[in-house]
Amino acid sequence: MGEIELEIPARPEYLSLARQVVAAAAAVEPRFQADRIDDLRLAVSEATTNAVEAHASAESGGRIRIRCLLDLDGDSIRVEVRDEAGGFDPDAVPALPEPGDPTRLSFERGLGIPIMKQLADEAEIRPTDSGTMVELVVYRSSLSTSPDTDEAARDQSARP
Repeated sequence: MGEIELEIPARPEYLSLARQVVAAAAAVEPRFQADRIDDLRLAVSEATTNAVEAHASAESGGRIRIRCLLDLDGDSIRVEVRDEAGGFDPDAVPALPEPGDPTRLSFERGLGIPIMKQLADEAEIRPTDSGTMVELVVYRSSLSTSPDTDEAARDQSARP
């Protein structure tokens, strides 16, 4: 398992660095599709933005830790984004109206968590002793969540 850790100040100017490091880590495995790397980059950007905003709300000048774990077999990359801004209850976040609902237009914020959950194959948000941890997993192909699934897909495509 390859591992990269990045610690950044909780400031918006560092969001680009977080996105670049995570994308570069995923690109180490040449079988990762570009669209999957883009999904991961955006999901990590949302998680990191939430951490920056949490620190700003808590008026803390803390740091954000980003840890990338690359499966050397090339199946997945796991990214953890941790802040030290006091945490929140992810289950207490109100649900947004459905996209077709006209009242949805009045929501300019609050889309980060749904975006992360849509783009990552696995997304978990949990409080820690000092803040919040977001764990995101993206598989190299959105169709494959395990080596068994890859084999089944290859077998299916080989059939006449």
